[in-house]
Amino acid sequence: MKKGRIISALLSIFMMLVSNTLRADDVVSQFRILGGELSNSAATSVSDIEEVLPRMKVLGLNTVLVPVYWEFLEPVEGKMDFTLVDRTIDVARQQGLKIVPLWFGAWKNSMSCYAPAWFKRDVKRFPRALTAEGKPLEIASCFSDNVLPADLKAFSALMQHIAEKDPQREVVIMMQIENEIGMLESARDHSPLAEKAYKQLVPQTLLKALGLKQQGSWAEVFGTDCYADEKFMAWHYACYVEHLAKAARLIHDMPLYVNAAMNSRGRKPGEYPSAGPLAHLADIWKAGAPSIDILAPDIYDTGFKSWVSQYAMPLRPQDGGKVKNRLFIPESRCCENSGVRALYAFGEHQALGFSPFAIDQSSPKETESVTQAYNLLSQVFNVKPKNTWGLLFDQDDKERVIEDEGVVMTCRHYFTLPWDSRATDGSTWPEGGAMLIRLGKYDYLLAGSGVVIDFKTRTEKQQERQRAGLGIQQKILGEDGFAEAGTASQSSVSRFTGSRLGLLSVDEVTIDHQGQMHFLRRHNGDQSHQGRHARISVDEWKILHIQLYEYK
Repeated sequence: MKKGRIISALLSIFMMLVSNTLRADDVVSQFRILGGELSNSAATSVSDIEEVLPRMKVLGLNTVLVPVYWEFLEPVEGKMDFTLVDRTIDVARQQGLKIVPLWFGAWKNSMSCYAPAWFKRDVKRFPRALTAEGKPLEIASCFSDNVLPADLKAFSALMQHIAEKDPQREVVIMMQIENEIGMLESARDHSPLAEKAYKQLVPQTLLKALGLKQQGSWAEVFGTDCYADEKFMAWHYACYVEHLAKAARLIHDMPLYVNAAMNSRGRKPGEYPSAGPLAHLADIWKAGAPSIDILAPDIYDTGFKSWVSQYAMPLRPQDGGKVKNRLFIPESRCCENSGVRALYAFGEHQALGFSPFAIDQSSPKETESVTQAYNLLSQVFNVKPKNTWGLLFDQDDKERVIEDEGVVMTCRHYFTLPWDSRATDGSTWPEGGAMLIRLGKYDYLLAGSGVVIDFKTRTEKQQERQRAGLGIQQKILGEDGFAEAGTASQSSVSRFTGSRLGLLSVDEVTIDHQGQMHFLRRHNGDQSHQGRHARISVDEWKILHIQLYEYK
């Protein structure tokens, strides 16, 4: 090792000890990822890199997630080629973009498809995982004495090169280790090496992390079904990843994460990538790979809000004052709903970042919402909020009531207002969503698309609910605010008491880098339903500054 590299490594160790490492929570206070992940083959040539990164800048991204392929990095064993890595960093720097490299090493989507040819051909030195029936898989066995050293050597060389190329982390800000690691076809590896490990005692470190007192083999502690097999593999995958993560921290310390393919649609371990960094295996992964900052979900299925809530793991006393897992979404289906989903993730869970997958291959119709949402987010990130919420609605989940220090906000999908013909023509509603921000008492920002909000005092909302419980119907109002014919409410059974909230002003604004708002136009009259609500229609993307007042 050269003298300069020794000094660099010693300096990294010193900084880690002094600062207790720069982890994901430190990064999020400085920078939030408005990202996009490139398709798998988008960075396999210099010409591709030079073409695609400027396009990502035009789309409004501040960060691009870019694969780094082991087969290109080490095409000949022991000889590293950093051509693609260097060009990616150089072009990103020119474009003012940040980069998150994705290490496609021993595994990518469970398979060892990005391992070099010399690795693939030598099945004796680099054995494959086996199913219970003895079928060899295109999956390198993590129990091999040779797979990890080969993977670790290449990955360490990559980290060392990045440290020399970008020592201040001006471009490369985060690292993904492997990609959607996990077993397919079988819940666990049944190779001879795996069977030997399976018969050993469950490590005390894991038993302690899970709060288990029983000691014994894996079968004795966890049983023998596919979910028990998944726990066995999760521990060994996590321990494997920990070797790479520890090496990365010593070479060039930066936030590290692993991504997970979801256990969705009722599938069992092995039908999805078993033992990956999934939410239900989080305690195993945290125990086996403590150097990993984030377990990150790749979300392609329906139920976006449910998936993100599983990975935005809250603060717990036993976590020593640190958030158990900060939400980062490195892959999400790139579609017309991507923009409002990003607004929800940042608003509701203070996400570290959001990143639609294969954004380079997506149509303008699919990327437009990303560009629009990222434009709004890049502005509202400049203000200092008292609190934030995320709104995300569709045709089935169309309303949310939020109470904030006596202010009751009823938030709904824009199409709950029947004035747009698309609300009632039988077509599927596009998702509506927003980031709602409290700046101070009676002072809010709403940034998004396809939402409507009204504001009431707590007592006013309670009386509204009481009347509804007694079967007293609210008047149906037309777009002009007048009651529709024949829809007048019954006489109230009791007098209204207390105060009400009104809209003092609803202003469409932009926000500069200093957090200062700049007035565009006043929303009043027809645009606020004569002072009844604030709204942003479907297909429009706006920031509204809403100020309230109380009256009796």
